[in-house]
Amino acid sequence: MAYELRVEGDDVSVQHAESALAKARVRLLPFLFALYIANYLDRINVSFAALQMNQELGLAPVAFGLGSGLFFIGYIACEVPSNLILARVGARRWMARIMISWGLISSATMWAQGAHSFYALRLFLGVAEAGFFPGIIFYLMHWFPRRERARASALFLTATALAGLIAGPLSGAILSMHGIWGLSGWRWLFLLEGLPSVILGVLILFYLPDGPADARWLSRDERDSLRGLLDREYNEVGAAYRHSLRDGLASARVWTWGVIYFLIVVTIYGVTFFLPQIVKGLGTFSNLKIGLLSALPYLCAAITMVLVGISSDRTSERRWHLALSAFVGAVGLVLSARAHSPTSALLALSLAAAGLWGTFGPFWSVPPEFLRGTAAASGIAVINSLGNAGGFVGPFLMGFLKEVTHSFGGGLQILAVALASAGVVVLFAYRGQVRSFSAE
Repeated sequence: MAYELRVEGDDVSVQHAESALAKARVRLLPFLFALYIANYLDRINVSFAALQMNQELGLAPVAFGLGSGLFFIGYIACEVPSNLILARVGARRWMARIMISWGLISSATMWAQGAHSFYALRLFLGVAEAGFFPGIIFYLMHWFPRRERARASALFLTATALAGLIAGPLSGAILSMHGIWGLSGWRWLFLLEGLPSVILGVLILFYLPDGPADARWLSRDERDSLRGLLDREYNEVGAAYRHSLRDGLASARVWTWGVIYFLIVVTIYGVTFFLPQIVKGLGTFSNLKIGLLSALPYLCAAITMVLVGISSDRTSERRWHLALSAFVGAVGLVLSARAHSPTSALLALSLAAAGLWGTFGPFWSVPPEFLRGTAAASGIAVINSLGNAGGFVGPFLMGFLKEVTHSFGGGLQILAVALASAGVVVLFAYRGQVRSFSAE
């Protein structure tokens, strides 16, 4: 329901809205950031577990790629229903359910005994996690106006890069616990990296408000003014928005952005799930050193994501920020496939990661500009579902090509083609149909 501004002066209402936004940045973004770090750790820890798990369970590269990708089958199947439930019951309760259930299943992966149990646990993990990411994007729409969405999305999404930065050294250290209490290092890895999600899930119930109206740390003037700002923005461009469930599911624009995201995600998870194994192939390294070296590309990604998001917001430009980031990532992948030394390979992988993660901020600032209401809940979920189909294709493709060619080079070059194709689709599909709006 729309709120009317209670303050009489527009300058005063703007001040209240800006004050509310400042509080939201401090109160919400760090917490959401922590949630997504835990989420992404549980999603990618399998890449580090593979350093021990594959040999212990007898998983060939293609079997590992299949198991890694099955996560996304469960995720895709439940994505849209999960986001619609979130829109109905509120973010606080549904996000708590998602985090607690996925943390428990992630920890339970420590008991995998072979390929089939590994497949089943990865599938159930995807079912449990479905709706988390699009739910957060939908949630941010209810707090931040257009002029701040790329920055807010980039800051939130930087958690994926920071999680990779943390995951390397942390996972390498946990793998060194091999044999303690009779457990393999990779089993400790799943247990210890899954439990924080359960704890954070419980904290959501006490910390996260469903929206500005439920935020006790906002004054009434701040709540009304922020809602008024968002409502005015909505009314000014109302004709450009899609509103209904059907709009979200049937929009050609939604499906076009879903295809773009599919190509990006094919690349991201094709690299992410095999990065520790790629680094391992560059030399004779301990698991801890592999973790440390694997963190370097994520460090570059974290820095680039924020810089690209800020630049995109300042210039109110999305198309070229997104396309050029994709092209830079593709170049990095080609260079990494053809590198002749560990140093040049790591530098090229860092360039690829910078380009890949640089796409996130401008990309996720676009769908909220043509979707609202139920259409936003369903449309964002459709885009994310289509994209995450790439999470199945990318790892399976990399595993298959590694098993056939005994090298990661061919797979990296195929991923480069996918990412470059995403950039090309952006340039041709955009054509001014989706415009960012300048700051008011």
